[in-house]
Amino acid sequence: MKTTLPLLLCGLLVSSVHAEFRTWTRADGKTAELDLVSVADSGGGKIGSFKMRNGRTVPLKASKLSEKDAKALEDWEPEPEESSAPASVFDDIFDKNLLKLKGKSLKSFEDLQKPEKYYVFYYTASWCGPCHKFTPSLVKFYNDKKNDKFEIVLITSDRDEGNMEKYAEEMKMPWPQLKLKKAAAFKKEFKHGVTGIPSVIVCELDGTKLGNYRNLAELEKLVK
Repeated sequence: MKTTLPLLLCGLLVSSVHAEFRTWTRADGKTAELDLVSVADSGGGKIGSFKMRNGRTVPLKASKLSEKDAKALEDWEPEPEESSAPASVFDDIFDKNLLKLKGKSLKSFEDLQKPEKYYVFYYTASWCGPCHKFTPSLVKFYNDKKNDKFEIVLITSDRDEGNMEKYAEEMKMPWPQLKLKKAAAFKKEFKHGVTGIPSVIVCELDGTKLGNYRNLAELEKLVK
């Protein structure tokens, strides 16, 4: 099949999906084994981007294909993308059980972006004096160093939701926290060996505990 490689028009709306090699037939009857990898709108119709067996990618308009394959190109839709977020042992207990500061109030938070490598569990409480001294440093660390590798989740030792909320608002906490009613179950299930607060427990997604990283310089080295 004779093909050319003209530049695609700027501003095309392109969506991609992996397809398999199959026989595509041109309007003139010539055929080729091609892998359809994306389809775009080109103004005058659809244009497909096809991968050849030699690895080259070539464009081909629907109008240049047989009636059957032109329809296949016109009707093509991308498959749903698989989630790239890794699973973790914490997924179930976090599901619908996270809060996050919005304005001056803790609100239900369901948009957690799962980290690529670590959960950092901040064990703290509103009544803890050392926590009040340490928390501003952790807030600054989070605001300055947050990346896709880690997420901080606060595990409270408070007994009152109002105190939790006041503490979060006072410190302008930017991270999510586990609901009070789930804190005891979390501590029982994961047994991080916390004997005092504040504690900054780093875990891999499979639950492996890496240690207590109250030294934020060491935490930065780990998550950068």
